[in-house]
Amino acid sequence: MIQPSSLTRRGIKICGLTEEAGFDACVEHQADWVGFVFFDRSPRNVAPQRAQTLSLRHAGGPERVGLFVHPENDDIARVLDYVSLDVLQVYASPARVSEIQQCFGLPVWLSYAVTRRSDLPEAEMLFADRLLIEPKPPAQSDRPGGNAVMLDWSVLTGWTPDFEWMLAGGLTPHNVAQAIGQTGAPAVDVSSGVEVSPGQKSPEAIKAFIRNARYDAFSV
Repeated sequence: MIQPSSLTRRGIKICGLTEEAGFDACVEHQADWVGFVFFDRSPRNVAPQRAQTLSLRHAGGPERVGLFVHPENDDIARVLDYVSLDVLQVYASPARVSEIQQCFGLPVWLSYAVTRRSDLPEAEMLFADRLLIEPKPPAQSDRPGGNAVMLDWSVLTGWTPDFEWMLAGGLTPHNVAQAIGQTGAPAVDVSSGVEVSPGQKSPEAIKAFIRNARYDAFSV
């Protein structure tokens, strides 16, 4: 039997929101974060004005995360002119993470690609407010993330860092519970895994993903 005291809530981020139905589903089913992608090579790229329109549909709710790929400060500032973001997620160097933190005064998450156990960061390497641990992109990809590639979860088995992190890469409603069980991830990030086509989210898949990822239950 599963006892309520044995349920641990997991953080959930739904990334790559471009349309109303997906955004509304994230609000309805209480995702912790929604992500807007500001990268023109992504099929989930949104203009700042579009992100603003979506964000204004609901006051409060999930925190808004803006994803940027090697951005200049002006790139981020232009987005913030339109939409209020709670978190900046970046593909960038450690030095840029620190610069962005100082410039904008917002939490900065770093997308951190790994392949093997030795790639995992050590505590003394921590320079971001959270790391998104994900697989490296395929050689032919022109995008650093959002490629629906699944990380080899065995790389993370028994890894218990003392800093904030999130698992990303190839997660779906069908495998997220297994991924959490194997890695112990305190939070998970999904994009293509809840889509019917690139950039078009399925409200039903969002509901299922959140339901399956929300709690890590241990039999007692």
